[in-house]
Amino acid sequence: MAKSARPATKRKTAAKAPKGDVHVCNLPPVEERVLPPEVNPLRAQLIRVSDRKWVNGTVLHYAFFKNPASWRGAEAQRRAVRQAFKAWKDLGIGLVFEEVADLADAEVRIGFKRGDGSWSYVGRDVIDVADDPAERTMNFGWDLTTPYGRDTALHEIGHTLGFPHEHQNPNAGIVWNEDEAYRVFGGPPNDWDRAKVHWNILRKLPPGSVGGSDWDPDSIMHYQLPAGVIDVPEEFRTKPLVPKAGLSARDITWVRKFYPPLDKKKEPELKAFESRRLLIGAGEQVNFRIKPKFSRKYTMQTFGKADTVMVLFEDTGGTPRYVDGDDDSAYSRNARIEARLDRSREYILRIRLYYAQRAGESAVFMW
Repeated sequence: MAKSARPATKRKTAAKAPKGDVHVCNLPPVEERVLPPEVNPLRAQLIRVSDRKWVNGTVLHYAFFKNPASWRGAEAQRRAVRQAFKAWKDLGIGLVFEEVADLADAEVRIGFKRGDGSWSYVGRDVIDVADDPAERTMNFGWDLTTPYGRDTALHEIGHTLGFPHEHQNPNAGIVWNEDEAYRVFGGPPNDWDRAKVHWNILRKLPPGSVGGSDWDPDSIMHYQLPAGVIDVPEEFRTKPLVPKAGLSARDITWVRKFYPPLDKKKEPELKAFESRRLLIGAGEQVNFRIKPKFSRKYTMQTFGKADTVMVLFEDTGGTPRYVDGDDDSAYSRNARIEARLDRSREYILRIRLYYAQRAGESAVFMW
């Protein structure tokens, strides 16, 4: 997370090497999802890699706390966060970020409490875990106007988009000097207990949760690490690991993979009593337009042996407003939404596929 927020295509050189006195992100502990034992390894892998990602096209509203005063950030700090949201959006992704004044209207609620570290919930944990409008879903505990601080903002927004810590990638092959990690991060400025060190550093992510990607030590989601905390690769026994500044090439590739630009021309209409096959692969998404002929309650459901997340939005002047959603992944059922639709309005049904037992043998139907 030690990189700057300048355009992602113009990478800066690495920042000054850490000496063990660098603040790092402290993720809130959230219980890992336990999949049923009957879920086979391939299906589990495909579920995990997309598990906390948003459906593409989601509008994420963010707001800043004004009260209590200890959570209120100065204008320069708020500006740094806005610039970080813009840096992600400027990659051409399909997600939309919109600042709102009222915390009750925001999924992403941002505080600037000093002494509480910098952190964010990961992906849809923002709404699945931290659903109280009085709770922060993101906090910044240090100055964001420095190069390191600007990268902190990019890093925490990366978590909100659903990306975990890269140094916990199970494919990285990192062997930690655990005693040194507990010593370094147990001291200032982080002063973590052993549980926090394990959760944020030593804990490896579940196999398959990063889609089989190789380790990217330059990722915006990677910590700066002082020399001696890592035993393998051996080079980091005697030198620090300092990612280059900015979003890495792989950061850009992955965010565009999960959230590609949307094309409204490729949104076929879903009509009542007409089945539509889901001709997409794992991790991909299809979007349908719904223009109801009658104002009444409708049911939308997927069919076939597939894991999907399905979300219904109302199109309000070109901006999608969340109506309802369902995620059937790892369960022996299909995604299903029941909602009253108004004939004078238009809707968008977005379906992301986690896993299908056979390609093309799943469908969606509305009645």
